[in-house]
Amino acid sequence: MSHHVYKHIELTGSSELGIEDAINNAIVKASETLHGMRWFEVTDTRGHIEHGRVAHWQVTLRIGFTLD
Repeated sequence: MSHHVYKHIELTGSSELGIEDAINNAIVKASETLHGMRWFEVTDTRGHIEHGRVAHWQVTLRIGFTLD
């Protein structure tokens, strides 16, 4: 059985389309410089309102990745 040690970081993704897109945006951007990502946890969700409608989503994530 392999033993892993994880480090986690906090990121905030944003999107005008929705929560899931904000999550994906954060993960895709993080994957440009991080490797070994294994899990994420949504810790906060916020939205921006303009003219009585949701205009923008922000989702804060903890992303865990394995150390080499």
